[in-house]
Amino acid sequence: MSPLKAWRAAIVHCLADPKEVGIDAAYEYFEDGLLVVQGDTIHAIGHAKDLLPNLPTDTILEHHPDAIITPGFIDTHIHYPQTDMIGSYGEQLLTWLNTYTFPEESKFSDKTHAREVADRFLKELLRNGTTTALVFGTVHKVSVDAFFEASEVHNLRMICGKVMMDRNAPDYLTDTPETSYQESKELIDTWHNKGRLHYAITPRFAPTSSDEQLALAGKLLNEYDDVYMHTHLSENQDECAWVQDLFPASKNYLDVYDEHKLLSERSVFAHGIHLCDSEYHRLHETGSAIAFCPTSNLFIGSGLFKLNKAEEHKVNVGLGTDVGGGTSFSMLQTMNEAYKVIQLQNENLSPIKSLYLSTLGGAKALRLEDKIGNLAVGTEADFVILDKKATPLLTSRLALSNNIEESLFVFMTIGDDRAIQATYSAGQCVHRR
Repeated sequence: MSPLKAWRAAIVHCLADPKEVGIDAAYEYFEDGLLVVQGDTIHAIGHAKDLLPNLPTDTILEHHPDAIITPGFIDTHIHYPQTDMIGSYGEQLLTWLNTYTFPEESKFSDKTHAREVADRFLKELLRNGTTTALVFGTVHKVSVDAFFEASEVHNLRMICGKVMMDRNAPDYLTDTPETSYQESKELIDTWHNKGRLHYAITPRFAPTSSDEQLALAGKLLNEYDDVYMHTHLSENQDECAWVQDLFPASKNYLDVYDEHKLLSERSVFAHGIHLCDSEYHRLHETGSAIAFCPTSNLFIGSGLFKLNKAEEHKVNVGLGTDVGGGTSFSMLQTMNEAYKVIQLQNENLSPIKSLYLSTLGGAKALRLEDKIGNLAVGTEADFVILDKKATPLLTSRLALSNNIEESLFVFMTIGDDRAIQATYSAGQCVHRR
């Protein structure tokens, strides 16, 4: 049996959605806490004074008096092939795809290139405290092989899929309904549930898939009990109008996916900005989730996500960076922009709700809350050490904080990758600043 390891610091994690139980009951905070890990699993969590006397003498103990430990962050929507085109200037969604995205993704037919980008992408995630992500590959099967091979090296809990796209895209970047089905099936059989890896059936979005391809995606989802489905939904108003033109018989954008049996408890739809009440209701009814991607929505000019509407209809919501439409790998900065999106709608996003969306809320959106998302005993030891003295500004500003909520809010507004002192996946350090 492996010896226990323990980390002493302030510790905070969410227990439930603040919307459902109220802020005070939604989280647990230990001002001087102890997180005890055995192997890859959390063994104990509590006040240091209560747990320290009972630790075995061979326990390996780290003390971080100027740090806060949180669960590892969960990014519910990101494109690893867009790593090198982050910050591409001046276009809205459809033009942006044709001008920047498609040419960049064409490079991923080369597995060597794909692996090199995957390694850098994962290093960037870990540097920012993200331990799990729901990830787009490209249309190329090797892009997903490369990503999973890179993830396996660090024993990360990651989800990825090959893009399915058979129309309305350059010829060099399209597949066919049959090849997309067959290649996806091969990838599922190779990678899904291998270690901590999972597969997501990934039609890019309705406009780039024919009815036949969407139907085969639905067939795949029905053939495997626990694979994911990951796509885009109602990101941009021009896109929504295009979908209506392409699928005139559908009641709305979501209905296109619904007709092809793509709504499920493991279906995650990125964006969901321009939805009607019936779409929110149907998402809730099927257990489908939305990835809220604020930096991308602001950068590409798509609109403001209506978190209150999603909450009203009890739709699971996680946060996503949506790199490269999104402008930062940092979930701290993503929380910062989420706060502003909600502010622009004359509402407030509490620091505890922000932490929830980026940890336990993301885990619930991915149906992984029994494994990750908080620091409960028996869950996987994915966690982050936030450094309260990472920058002079953080140091001076946090000195004025009166409670954990204020401290979290400071990290979420002026924190970034520099605030991540260390990132742990399955109990192993995978990044140290």
